Amino acid sequence: MSLFFLYECAAGYALFEKVEYDETSTSLKQLQKSIESFESFSKMIKLKSFRAFQGNEQALSNLRTLAESEISEDLKDFLETILAKTKASKVSIGVIDKNLANKIGETFGVNVKLNDSVFEMFRGIRLHFTKFIKKNDFQDSNLMKISLGLGHSFSRSKVTTDVARQDKHIIQTISLLEQIEKNLNLFSMRIKEWYSWHFPELVKIVSDNKPYVQLVKLIQDRTKVEKGIVAEIEEIVLDGGIAERIISAINSSMGQELIEEDLNALMNFCDRTISGYEYRDDLKEYLREKMLNVAPSLTAFIGESVGAKLILQAGSLNNLSKCPASTVQILGAEKALFRALKTRGNTPKYGTLYHASYINKAKPKDKGKISRYIANKCALAARLDCYSVNPTTRFGERMKEQVEERLNFLETGEQSKKNVDVMKEVLDELKAENLYFETPEDLAASKKKKKKKSKKAKVVEPEEEEEEEVKPKKSKKSHKVKQPDEEELAEEEEEVVKSKKKKLKQ
Repeated sequence: MSLFFLYECAAGYALFEKVEYDETSTSLKQLQKSIESFESFSKMIKLKSFRAFQGNEQALSNLRTLAESEISEDLKDFLETILAKTKASKVSIGVIDKNLANKIGETFGVNVKLNDSVFEMFRGIRLHFTKFIKKNDFQDSNLMKISLGLGHSFSRSKVTTDVARQDKHIIQTISLLEQIEKNLNLFSMRIKEWYSWHFPELVKIVSDNKPYVQLVKLIQDRTKVEKGIVAEIEEIVLDGGIAERIISAINSSMGQELIEEDLNALMNFCDRTISGYEYRDDLKEYLREKMLNVAPSLTAFIGESVGAKLILQAGSLNNLSKCPASTVQILGAEKALFRALKTRGNTPKYGTLYHASYINKAKPKDKGKISRYIANKCALAARLDCYSVNPTTRFGERMKEQVEERLNFLETGEQSKKNVDVMKEVLDELKAENLYFETPEDLAASKKKKKKKSKKAKVVEPEEEEEEEVKPKKSKKSHKVKQPDEEELAEEEEEVVKSKKKKLKQ
């Protein structure tokens, strides 16, 4: 029986044939010694055939099929051309992969071998492969380059991107927004300190950062302010009274004068800061559109910024959907939670959810209750967004109404609708608009539930009647004293008579 060894590499497929090699007599130590030198190893096997890949695409497609332990068309053609010359019953093939060996044995009807000696032979083939091939193209350095390029292309093909769920863009955007907010606050503080040498009264009149920087850019040197600037100031502050106060403060300011060089440097810094504010607004709009596409229910319920922060804390929308409501409630407050566990103090009531508008509306004593309620709704909204085929904002809008009703209930005690009824109303609306479709599996499951409920309803009535009849029987069994039967009395009398007769005989 002829023994072949199928070797797959980045360059192509190779088939080696046994020449002088006895599996039973040779031990593993002898094999390992003979494998070390090419002269002794070349006497044991020889190269039967070699088929190189025609390009990187063919090599990559064959590598994908081999990674899944499947037989590619090229490998099938390669083996068929060789095995056609010999009978399948007289051929055995050695393969490293167990699953691939089973597939080869089934398709070609060939005996497949997998043992320690076969693995040692493959180790020798891998060591001296380039010496068996006489072509100049397949030297050690060239084979290493081919393997490296194929490995990179295979790893790139394995990395898959999900087009529908763009969680990574949301995570990067909200992280960038938080960093931009910190930088803009720092820049605005620097501008306030810098410009207060020239016009200190402006900080007391306008405290917000963005309008303050815009006013600095508009006023510049207060000694050269024109009369027609009042309308422009009013557009920035959106209040005529504040604009008049600014003009009066300009005329009676106690600040120092600025040199042109200092003023130019300050104006350049203001331009950079104002462009940063504009970019921040554009980034917020981009985040809102992304959140409406990826998580519409969560965005409609709690807003795009808080929803994006929850996704950032969880790692992805899929991870957030797997989190229970108790975990969602304290996302962002991990340090406070572990500190409370160490010191055995009170655990935090909320983390990122503190920035939601609902918690500010609640009373101090009800903030813990409403945060727990909001966390429950956030977990439900995340699951709806993650696992819905066509996510919609309807669920989030109705959840928003539910939170308002809950706040009213905590204040007045007025009862609100149940969550089950509200969700059914939303589903009915979607069904009426042909936006919700039930699969055949869902319909079959709903029918089974209806049948079970009907069976339970039928069985309940006779069970209640039986219990009423059985109750008096249980009361009889509760007595400890039992009344003897007539047969038991007769047996006892017979035993007494027999004992008396024995005594008389004695």
